[in-house]
Amino acid sequence: MNKTFLLADDDPDDVSMFREALSIIDPSIIFYYAQNGRGVLDKLGDKNLENPDIIFLDINMPIMNGWECLAKLKQSELYRDIPVFIYSTASRNKEVEKAFEMGAVCFFTKPTEFKQLIIYLKVIADSLGKDMPALIGHLKGIQSKVF
Repeated sequence: MNKTFLLADDDPDDVSMFREALSIIDPSIIFYYAQNGRGVLDKLGDKNLENPDIIFLDINMPIMNGWECLAKLKQSELYRDIPVFIYSTASRNKEVEKAFEMGAVCFFTKPTEFKQLIIYLKVIADSLGKDMPALIGHLKGIQSKVF
């Protein structure tokens, strides 16, 4: 069965790199993106699209930021069990703690090198449906919530 990833990010370059990395890792991965949290909720409400296996949320986006979207996702019975990664250039402990308190599974600092993004996304894709936080927690730049 194909894996489905949903990315919310308002930076077109970051979206393009993410998409390209996924196509290198596994061309069968279905990729959706939204420019903000409102777009994520719209995609999830579209009955023509299947729910993603994982959602990546940037923090700083217009209209609805990542924090607001994460709160709405975790309040919804339909979407609360979808693993959410905060995917951001920020990496301060305060943001990491907030992400975990709000229900994110991991905090993923955007890598500066494309090669590193490929490595990270490959490990994440291979970990779907397993104990993801334990399997990816060793990666530099990704902090996992310990359950």
